[in-house]
Amino acid sequence: TQRGRPQSHRARIHQQINKELRMRTGAENLYRATSNARVRETVALELSYVNCNLQLLKEELEDLSSSVDAAQPESEGVTVPMIPLGLKETKELDWSTPLKELISGHFGEDGTSYEAEIRELEDLRQAMRTPSRSKAGLELLMAYYNQLCLLDARFAAPAGSLGLLFHWYDSLTGLPAQQRALAFEKGSVLFNIGALHTQIGARQDRSCPEGARRAAEAFQRAAGAFSLLRENFSRAPSLDMSPASLSMLEQLMAAQAQECVFEGLSLPAPMDPHDCLAQLRLAQEAAQVAAEYGLAHRTMTQPPVRDYVPFPWTTLVHVKAEHFRALAHYHAAMALCDGPPAAEVEFPALEQVFLGLPASSEPRGPALPQEQEERRKLGKAHLKRAILGQEEALRLHAVCRALRRVDLLQAVLVQALQYSLAKYSELDREDDFFEATEAPDIQPKTQQRLEVRAPNFSQVKVADIFHRLGPLSVFSAKNRWRLVGPVHVTRGESGFGFTLRGDSPVLIAAVIPGGRAAAAGLQEGDYIVSVEGQPCKWWKHAEVVARLKGAGAEGVSLHVVTLLPSAEPPGPGDRRPALGGLLRSQKECSWEMPVPARASPRPLLGWSRKARRGKTGGRLSPAPHP
Repeated sequence: TQRGRPQSHRARIHQQINKELRMRTGAENLYRATSNARVRETVALELSYVNCNLQLLKEELEDLSSSVDAAQPESEGVTVPMIPLGLKETKELDWSTPLKELISGHFGEDGTSYEAEIRELEDLRQAMRTPSRSKAGLELLMAYYNQLCLLDARFAAPAGSLGLLFHWYDSLTGLPAQQRALAFEKGSVLFNIGALHTQIGARQDRSCPEGARRAAEAFQRAAGAFSLLRENFSRAPSLDMSPASLSMLEQLMAAQAQECVFEGLSLPAPMDPHDCLAQLRLAQEAAQVAAEYGLAHRTMTQPPVRDYVPFPWTTLVHVKAEHFRALAHYHAAMALCDGPPAAEVEFPALEQVFLGLPASSEPRGPALPQEQEERRKLGKAHLKRAILGQEEALRLHAVCRALRRVDLLQAVLVQALQYSLAKYSELDREDDFFEATEAPDIQPKTQQRLEVRAPNFSQVKVADIFHRLGPLSVFSAKNRWRLVGPVHVTRGESGFGFTLRGDSPVLIAAVIPGGRAAAAGLQEGDYIVSVEGQPCKWWKHAEVVARLKGAGAEGVSLHVVTLLPSAEPPGPGDRRPALGGLLRSQKECSWEMPVPARASPRPLLGWSRKARRGKTGGRLSPAPHP
């Protein structure tokens, strides 16, 4: 049936994916077990091949799943294909054992009571392994990244790790890499955010201005993700996350975004070939794209990137550099030959394009022809360079077997060459015995210089999954504390004898010497975590005060925690030590409440993170009087 055929196709793809996964597992085991250099080189090549097959199969599966989506536009024009980046893959991870042990050992709570939270975290990680190529997929990855920032702030102690081994596969080579640092997990997720942006950009219909704009924005955001990763992640265990690879990917995405700008400028309406200034602008835009791709190609051909970047990528980037350089000469020839006779308003524009001179400067170097015949000869010279460049692009396209299968790319190159040949034959004359001088280079310039856009993680609001453990300002693996209680405090003539400050948790800011609180053993700097047996870690200042005011003559029973400095030896009631025991108000912490609207972690990775220290703005409130 019509519905059964896609289901059968989908089942066959899943079978092929399972077969490739079994092959990868066997090759990975051999890669780790052998110490023979030649065997490891052969297995690495096999892993790269399997990685490519898996990416192609998953892309085919995604296309099959979205083929019935009526909202997906179909391209009507002929556009040059883009380079999307495959997602890094990972293995399943068991968070349960290490987190339960940490909750029991450091936080002093029953780890089994947090099974629902751990299951929610595992489900979120499982879902982010296969995100959809859409805004929803990006939000899923960013939500998991924000949760990793919260996990890092709560569970990651400076002197150790979570006891987990994070296992990811290289996106470019398919080689396995593993590390115990949570920063590796965060960096891999950030890499996939950039990679997913490239896939979304490559899927846009760039035959319309709006599609070209969306594609350019997607590639800008991809470049921003790779830039953020390069600036904040070091000691990468996989090649695709090395500084050289990330710089290459950033440059490649910037070039593809600039190409989308050129396409958007050439799409709004059929251009009048006699519009000299419009043709000159397109010539400079095409030269800008060629310059960007030229820089990307030089980056790809430098060691060590050239040893593992896919050869079709390098070839396609080289083809595009030649193609857009030729397009720049073609549009310059159109401006020279089809434009009106040279006028004072046009001549400065010509000088800016060909000589790189600002409009207000005096002419330097060879003067540009103003006579129509001389302009025709110079335009012919530019067409000659355009034809040579397009022929070189076709030659490079034919060299790569993978590109030869991309019929769309060949159609674009052939079409551009035909336009140049037709215009050249139109200008060629039988009595034209004088060859024009060498056409000058086109000066690159763009009217829409694109900047990289880093991911805005604050747009995706998340709630701390483990908020029941308490506010992060106190209850994290970076601090250690002593739990004291129950402490029974009665009301005296001057109240309970202490002053409160801050929210979540409420801090005992001062203890009156000789008062009831001092006699009960309460100290300045203690945090109230329980009132009459009811947990109050997340209570506001006013809630605690109201509860104390409601206490009768018999007094109130409190539990408090005292943060300990790192130099103090642990006592019998201490939790597992960790660096950093300074008293801080909850106002100084990034996350104040366990609600989604207030949780907004910073998009930084593990190393060289500095604690934010702000001004304490807690409210002072004496304990209630009778």
